[in-house]
Amino acid sequence: MKQNTMPRQDDGTAGTATASKSSEFELSDRDFAFIKQFIARQAGIELSEAKRNLVYGRLVRRLRILQLPSFSAYCSRLEAGDEEELEHCVNALTTNLTSFFRESHHFEFLQRELLPRLIREKREPTLRVWSAGCSTGEEPYSIAMVLAENLPEHWDVRVLATDLDSSVVATGAAGQYTLDRITGITDARRKHWFLRGKGANEGQVRVRDELRDMITFRRLNLLEPWPMRSSFDFIFCRNVVIYFSKDTQRVLFDRFAEQLHPQGHLFIGHSETLYKVSDRFNLLGNTIYQRVR
Repeated sequence: MKQNTMPRQDDGTAGTATASKSSEFELSDRDFAFIKQFIARQAGIELSEAKRNLVYGRLVRRLRILQLPSFSAYCSRLEAGDEEELEHCVNALTTNLTSFFRESHHFEFLQRELLPRLIREKREPTLRVWSAGCSTGEEPYSIAMVLAENLPEHWDVRVLATDLDSSVVATGAAGQYTLDRITGITDARRKHWFLRGKGANEGQVRVRDELRDMITFRRLNLLEPWPMRSSFDFIFCRNVVIYFSKDTQRVLFDRFAEQLHPQGHLFIGHSETLYKVSDRFNLLGNTIYQRVR
């Protein structure tokens, strides 16, 4: 799931801190069980015992900021329904690794096969796309570049970009990145789609308004009701469901099928599969699926 100006990385705390009594705080079995249940209920994410140190490292920062004496006190705060802290907790525990044109075969398929077919076959010159789990925005901007470069100018194109983490949604909407984030983009695209920062913004780039205007960024929990009324031509939901149980995946992919046009396409991550999860899609190859019912 992805969602920070840069993809969130642990500062070393998560890798070295432990939940033992020798740590700054103790993360008891009871507190860890509560947090596991909380994030499963709020975001559908299943945490194993192997993630205990990661949970400690991510949340101990919140204890320090809030000046709380223990994880037990923090859990009590969540249980009491502190809405602001609920959001901070979810943001802290969701992972946001992403990059421009990640899993490039998906974008090659868009350019070479799917978009030419849609141009030929669609009755109306409109295209609706959803980037579900958009993280800090690199995925929807990559999609938008391909669309802008390959669709006729008169087409009405809109990309919806959603994520559970409000902080990364804000980063995506801002469209501002450090130079090292765009090293994987061709020189031609860097020159055409990005503006170089000067002065206080030296070392940063900003996505041109032409792309930013194509995309609507919104916070959305995939486990909750979806407000979208229109259907999509294709959906990207990559490296999101690996954190969900099989039962949650079945429900989610059924909802994706309902949200797609008949024969619409679904793109998932390289380590994900719909095998024994959904029979509503046909695998075209390279984690690209097409709705069949």
